[in-house]
Amino acid sequence: MTKTSILTVAACVGLAGCAKTAGTTTSGASAGPSTGAKAEQTPAAPKTAADLDPAKLKEQAPATFSARFDTSKGAFTIKVTREWAPNGADRFYNLVKSGYYNDVRFFRVLRSPVPFMAQFGIHGDAAVSKAWRDAKIVDDPVKQSNKRGFVTYAMAGPGTRTTQVFINFGDNLNLDGMGFAPFGEVTEGMSVVDSLYGEYGEGSPRGAGPDQGRMQSEGNTYLSASFPKLDYIKGAKVDR
Repeated sequence: MTKTSILTVAACVGLAGCAKTAGTTTSGASAGPSTGAKAEQTPAAPKTAADLDPAKLKEQAPATFSARFDTSKGAFTIKVTREWAPNGADRFYNLVKSGYYNDVRFFRVLRSPVPFMAQFGIHGDAAVSKAWRDAKIVDDPVKQSNKRGFVTYAMAGPGTRTTQVFINFGDNLNLDGMGFAPFGEVTEGMSVVDSLYGEYGEGSPRGAGPDQGRMQSEGNTYLSASFPKLDYIKGAKVDR
């Protein structure tokens, strides 16, 4: 299979969520730490549905800002440039600032047979996931390319971006023509991103990884029991 065909399939299953209902069906809520070093790491307190009302989180982002993510593997920083994708930047700013990503898992990490991406963003609390499932943002035109380290929203077609994002492991330039608009770039800690656990592979039904429908309905309880090795976000914050 060529690289192009692999990425197209991956975009359909995970990024676009073709088999799911409308909305961003790429999942990110995952298992809590279970064994070894991960069990000793305490993430920031997860937010509840009451804390994370989409209707209240609509602040405009600064022209540029950095978001620091502390994870079970170390820290990395994403620099966001609002001009690249204003709607996406505004949503990401509010998600990070509100604590949405606390205790969220990297549920889809694909490096083989070619470097693809690390995806996250479905909340560990099913009630929060439900609140955000239909909180879609307007599409941004593609102004940057999906190069290594660039950060982009997952989507299920036009007008379906919500909370799911991915970091490109390689230069996935074919995604540009599919409407995937990068809004930021990893500027520090890409080696941490490269080290995220990815042995579960592609998600169900095409692979042995997490089932996105169950992630949406059961949250971290499902992932803790079935996918305990997933890396996770201990906390994220905006660093201007």
